[in-house]
This record gives sequence, C-alpha cells and structure tokens, in this order.
Amino acid sequence: MTGDQKALLDALRGQLAFIESGGYRSPVDAPWRAKFMFEDSPTCLNRDPIQPRKPCSECLLIGFVPEEQSKKRVPCRYIPLNKLGETVDSLYRTGTQEELEVAVVAWLKTTIGRLQREAQEATLQTPEIHVKGRVVSFD
Repeated sequence: MTGDQKALLDALRGQLAFIESGGYRSPVDAPWRAKFMFEDSPTCLNRDPIQPRKPCSECLLIGFVPEEQSKKRVPCRYIPLNKLGETVDSLYRTGTQEELEVAVVAWLKTTIGRLQREAQEATLQTPEIHVKGRVVSFD
C-alpha cells in the first residue's frame, strides 16, 4: 500500500468515526448553524476559516468527484454516494440530515471495504519474474 492510499484510508476512517460519534450533530465551532458534510469535518483542508484557503484539488477526496464537478467551489458535495447518484448536494435539497448521514456512512463503509480489498489483493499478487538467458553449446 502506498503512502497516498494509506492516507486516503485513514482520512475515510476518520470521517466515518467523526460521523458515527455525532460530529455533525453537536456543532461546537458554530452552534448557530448546521454543520456541512465533509466541509466541517477534520478531513477538510479548509475547515478553519481563519487559515488561507487551499485548493480542493489537494484534498484526498477529490478522486471520488466526477470530473465535470471537480471545479465547483465545494466539489466534495458532488461525490456520488450510491447507485441512485445521490450526492451530499442533492440530499441537502431533498433529504433530511439523518438520510444524508445514512447515505454518507454507507458510502464510507463501502469505499473503505473496497480500498482495503484492493490493497490486500495487491500485496497477495505474486510478482512475475522474467529471466533473460542465452543458450550455450558445449560441443
């Protein structure tokens, strides 16, 4: 597993732990407003509004964002969460906070599981060995 893959898995596990511990339900930073999925979590590069804004292209989650959505101001809102194509953005418009959290938790668990399987398969594969040789005659 590469360092980038490990960092991604760690970030996804951290995001899952944050949601499951009620991180979006007890706003400490800004109690006057609801917390935004991904943006108000420890995963976000721009969580602290006092710090200079970093490009979302540096975020570990950007690889899950469809190319056509990657230039949006908050691209992580457009990660497809399920087979229906629901996203954080679409669930902000049509769902409840509970439905959003359920969809994101399911996506996180599925994605973490897939990445772990891929990492295991990569370590279990036997490398191919190619040997160059030449025929020598002893006549």
